[in-house]
Amino acid sequence: MTVSVDYRGEVAVLDVGTDENRFSPNWLESMNSALDVVTEGKPTGLVTVGSGKFFSNGLDVEWMTGHRDRLDWYFDTVESLLARILTLPLPTVAAVNGHAFGAGAMLATAHDFRVMRTDRGYFCFPEVDVKIPFTAGMAALIQAKTTPGTAVAAMTTGRRFSGEEARIAGLIDATADIDALMSAASDMVSPLVGKDAVTLGAIKSTMFAEVATALSKPKAGIDLAL
Repeated sequence: MTVSVDYRGEVAVLDVGTDENRFSPNWLESMNSALDVVTEGKPTGLVTVGSGKFFSNGLDVEWMTGHRDRLDWYFDTVESLLARILTLPLPTVAAVNGHAFGAGAMLATAHDFRVMRTDRGYFCFPEVDVKIPFTAGMAALIQAKTTPGTAVAAMTTGRRFSGEEARIAGLIDATADIDALMSAASDMVSPLVGKDAVTLGAIKSTMFAEVATALSKPKAGIDLAL
């Protein structure tokens, strides 16, 4: 898998990879390195997208099963990435090119806006079915970006939402055909190009202070029924 950064004018395009784009330690490191490149380059917007069947299939359960002694570190690292995206001091759009499951859906949710392809892919929080409870920070993130009813429908059922169903539920903002996905994402971020980064960062940090605090709280004693 390769995480890469490209540019469409003043907007940075963060490609999270071509496979399932699970949150392996290497992928997490690559994502943070790519975000370092983005912030150092001082673009005026960010679009995050995948290149294959998946936007992201979320947590790397195989790695977690084999490294139970490092789960606290792992969840700290995952939630630190989510908090970083959530409070990034520039407009952000997730272009959901395919399946977004679990932490992959949370990654999209951490962006300011979301557009998802119409014809394929599911947006899903399957934690209730895979026996991985939401941490306080993950739950706070989803609840901050959805209505109470949608949070219950998405978090307690494991329902798989198609693009249009996710739009109706308010999990995403728009849908587009795959060929128009990047254009739709760019159209979302383009009107916001030029916003002062310091001011926008301060606004986001204030808006989502409780969520960022919950995501940043060190984990201790995490154990899972995997």
